[in-house]
Order: sequence, then C-alpha cells, then structure tokens
Amino acid sequence: MLLASAVVVWEWLNEHGRWRPYSPAVSHQIEAAIRSSDPRGGSVVLGQVDSRLSPYIIDLQSMHQFRQDTGTIRPVRRSFYDPASAPGQGWQWEWENDAGTWTPYDMEVAIAIESAHSRKQPCLDLTPLGFCYLIDFQNMTQVNRQSQRCRRLQRRADMTYPLVSVSGTITGLGQPCSCQQCMLVLSVKTNTGGAGGGGASIQTLGRRSLTMQRTKNAAPPPSSNPNVNPPSIPPKHSSSANEPVPTGTLISPANSVTTPPSPVPSPSPVVMKPQRTPSSAANVCHAPLPQRSSLAGLSRPTLQRIAMAQSRALIASGVPTVPVKNLNGSSPVHPALAGITGILMSAAALPVCLTRPPKLVLHPPPVSKSDIKPVPGFGHCCRKTTKKQARKGKTPEEVVKKYLQKVKSSPEEDCTICMEPLGGPSGYKGPGVGPVSRAESVGRLTQCGHQYHFQCLVAMYNNGNKDGSLQCPTCKTIYGVKTGNQPAGKMEYHVIPHSIPGHPDCKTIRIIYNIPPGIQGPEHPNPGKPFTARGFPRHCYLPDSEKGRKVLRLLLVAWDRRLIFSVGTSSTTGESDTVIWNEVHHKTEFGSNLTGHGFPDPGHLDNVLEELRAQGIEEDDGLMEK
Repeated sequence: MLLASAVVVWEWLNEHGRWRPYSPAVSHQIEAAIRSSDPRGGSVVLGQVDSRLSPYIIDLQSMHQFRQDTGTIRPVRRSFYDPASAPGQGWQWEWENDAGTWTPYDMEVAIAIESAHSRKQPCLDLTPLGFCYLIDFQNMTQVNRQSQRCRRLQRRADMTYPLVSVSGTITGLGQPCSCQQCMLVLSVKTNTGGAGGGGASIQTLGRRSLTMQRTKNAAPPPSSNPNVNPPSIPPKHSSSANEPVPTGTLISPANSVTTPPSPVPSPSPVVMKPQRTPSSAANVCHAPLPQRSSLAGLSRPTLQRIAMAQSRALIASGVPTVPVKNLNGSSPVHPALAGITGILMSAAALPVCLTRPPKLVLHPPPVSKSDIKPVPGFGHCCRKTTKKQARKGKTPEEVVKKYLQKVKSSPEEDCTICMEPLGGPSGYKGPGVGPVSRAESVGRLTQCGHQYHFQCLVAMYNNGNKDGSLQCPTCKTIYGVKTGNQPAGKMEYHVIPHSIPGHPDCKTIRIIYNIPPGIQGPEHPNPGKPFTARGFPRHCYLPDSEKGRKVLRLLLVAWDRRLIFSVGTSSTTGESDTVIWNEVHHKTEFGSNLTGHGFPDPGHLDNVLEELRAQGIEEDDGLMEK
C-alpha cells in the first residue's frame, strides 16, 4: 500500500473571481460530514460551527454554497496543500481592513507569506501572485506599491486544517489503477460501498494523534511520540518528484486503522442524506495500469483537479432534488423561498440538493479593435472631466433670491429645514448667513411653492456644491442646473458585436469609466484628504437600440455635470473617502443577472431615465448630444 497526505482547505469563489478560504473549524466540519456513516449525499449547515455563517448551506452534490435568506449561490472547492505549509501548521496571515478588523489572505498568498517568513526574508513582493503589494516583515505591514498606502498585518496561531491520507491499492475486481484521479476516486468508492478485498481508504486525521508503521526496511519510531509527521506532498515548485515517497499505514497502538474524534465543536454538523444504493467502484475505471502510484511531484493544478474529482466522487449520483428549481430567480419561486424550503426539508431529515446555478458572466467575449465601432449618431467616443472650476460673481444670497418670491404674511407652519415656526426667526445660527429684514425672512420657491426661512435656504446652499443651483428639500424640484462632486476622469463608449440577454436583435454599447485616486477638493466631504477609487476601470453595458442610445446621451450630460459618481462612504464595503455610484444605476454584468446588476431587466432603461430626471436631467437635455 502507498500512502500520501495533504491538508484540505475548503474555499468559496467571491464576486471578484478569487477563492477565499473557510476557517479551519468550518473545513473540519465539512470533512466530518464527508466522513459520516453515509457520506453519499447531503448538505452541510455552516452555522453549526460559526454563527456568522448561519444563513449558509453547502450542497455537496453540486459543490455550491447557498445563502438561504437571499438565494445567492457561489461555487466551492476542496483544495489540497502541503502539510508543511501555513494551513497545515496552523498559521493564519491577516491584514487590517478599514473597519479595524482582520481579513485573512487568500490561501495561496498566505502560504507564500509564511514560507518567506520561515526563511527569515526581510520582505516579500506579491506581484508574481497578481497583487501589487509588498510585505514588510520587520514592521509587519503591507504596502501598496502604487498608492504607498500602508496596512498592518498579523500572524495568528489557529487550529490546523484537516489532514487527509490517501492510499492506493488494487480495486475490488482485482484491476489495478494508479492514475492520479482514479486513485482518489476509487479510494472513496471502495471505502463507501465498493467491492471488498484490498479496499482503499480516505480518512481525516488529527495531526497529534498519529503513529506511523514504516515498511520492513525502515526502523520504526518510538510508539510514545504523538507528533510524528506523516509523509507529505512536495510543494508546487518542488524538485523532489523522483524521490521515494515513504509508504506505510496509519495505525493506532492496537495496529488497526482508526479515525480520531473530529475537532469540530458540538453540536455535530447537520447533514441531510438520502437513502439509496451505492454505486460500484468497478464502473469507474478499468484501465490495466501499474499497481503503485504516488501524489508526489504533482503540480498544484493537477492536485486541484484531483481534489475536485474526489469531492464529487464522495457524493454518488441520483440524489433527489428539492422541488424548487431555478434558484437564480428566473422562476416565479423567489430564491429566499427556496432557501426556506431547504431548511424545512432538512429539519424533516429529507434530502436536499440545490439546482446548479448559471455561470456568472461579467464581461463579453474578447473583441478585436477592428470590431469596436462608434455608437451610431455620436461623433465622438470619449468624454473627460476636469477639476471643478470655481464660480465667480453671485453670492449665495443672490443665488437663493433668484428662485424665491416674497411672502406678505408668514403661514402658521414650521420651516422643514430648521423645524422652527416660519413666523419666528430662523433656527440656523451658524456662520455664513448675515441678518435679514423681517420682510425677507421667509420666501416661497417659484416653481413648487414651498416656503422656508431665507437664512435656512442660504445655509443649505452653502453646505452644497455652491454651483448656482438649488433643490427643494421637500419635493426635490431642482432650480438651475444641478452639478455634483464627481472627481476628474474619463468616460469611453463604443459598440461591440455581442448581444446582451433580453436584447438579441441588437449589439451592445459598452461604457468604460475610469477615475484615478486623488485629493479631495473643497466640494468634497474632507477637503485636502486623499480619496480612493476602487474597481476602476468599470465596464457598463446598454443595448444598442434607440432607447439605449437615448440613455447614453443623458448619461453623457450627467457625466459633464459630474453626477455619475461622488466621493463618500461605500455602502458595500463601508470604506469612507472613496469614489461611489451616485444614485444612477448601471449594468456591470454582461451575460447574466446573478448579482442583480445584469440582463435581462426589461425595466432598466426606464428606471435610468427616471433616476436621471431626479438629478435634473430631462430628455430634452440629450438633444444637445446629437
């Protein structure tokens, strides 16, 4: 029998296409579910270990994570790593986010950092891993090589990730197979119901509960040592592919294979399992290959494919599915209802198998420069904005008076700005507002007719962009031309030869926004302080139809008036002093609608026109763009 070991880390795919690791405790929980008495089907409720993950279920049949309250579905995977690496030794590397809490690095990055730290390197450049950061071990900081922003990082001891042992032997029918994939698949099939005789096994092992019985030619270690390390897989770039791999059997002192108690906290993970006949290992592979093989020397991509094949083999086919389909929201059944159905069925010990979601398609297929065309009816394909120019001439009082009518007698009602009676003085006592006569203390806006203290309107104007426009705080009617505080940047737009879902009869308008980070100006929340610009360039899409081109014309007006973006606090990340969307929705998902920012969406164009109208941009304003 030949034995190899690897650390198992369960990971989920985020919206940026990066695999993020679950905690060691969650990975142990999932492995414990796989090792259960009937590991042929089911789902794992993550809230049993981590209360923060209570809405989440992992469906082992489809290898997806399902959020029960929103219906969001994300792929998961089971990855193998070297036991001598960071996850196998119990070391977590984390960086401090803007909220002051700690975020773990991606597992590949954490392994690279731990490796450099163990070699006592002074620093580590993460550029080869696709990140523009420099790790400074002396100061324990992460430095952005472009913006020079510095963040703290920490190395924290935690539970080790589960260690699995895989042994390859002859299958139940006596036909040996040593290909890397079949070795793992057959080991699982044989262990969970294959034919008897020389079966292979897979077990999740506690790092401090193993002893090794070496081959006859090797001296056995003292049986009292609980910390003997099992043989490990060489790292990704190891040159030891041809070195002999230690063989042996993991045994207890009584010379029998045992599985130690799972380190997963009580209660045990909830697994919803169907009852059905296990499939035979004889149907998996019949290739007459050599008897012995090893995982040593395999590349990381190969190991990942093996891990995925093994994970899928753990769950035999034919699991009855929940009678709720299309969890992406395309059916009349809301995704949250599907989640509730899953909870109720699991509580009744019924099998739960979530339907496979469609693939997230953020970007179109590659387009050559010759296929990119100008938008019909537009004589240009790019628009830039510069820093706001200070308006000269009229004072705030003069601007406000332009939109007011005098009131002979103040009504018996409150000013909705200061909440004081209009018959009395303004409740605003701050700077920037001079005294006024009683005859001018209250004014009526000319279009909507709402009445306010004159001093309150002047104070409101001073707190805005001071661009010569005024907006009624009650009905939002805009007086003058409203502008925003969008930073300087560039807007590009052109037609690509692909159709978006819901608009098969036309091509697609692609808009590319690009705003660099910079320093906030006087119109921004914190003048003189730097602001960040995350996620740029941002790609957005419109159908190349008559209505889509109308929306594009009005978006150009909004861009010129600096109303597409703003500087503030992100509602998704909580980061302050960053570039954010300014209440005009865009579609950033090209070929699907899993995030809610894609197509098909029949009402999207009408909604954008309404949002632009709320910013003071009417359809007549787009005539100037023709």
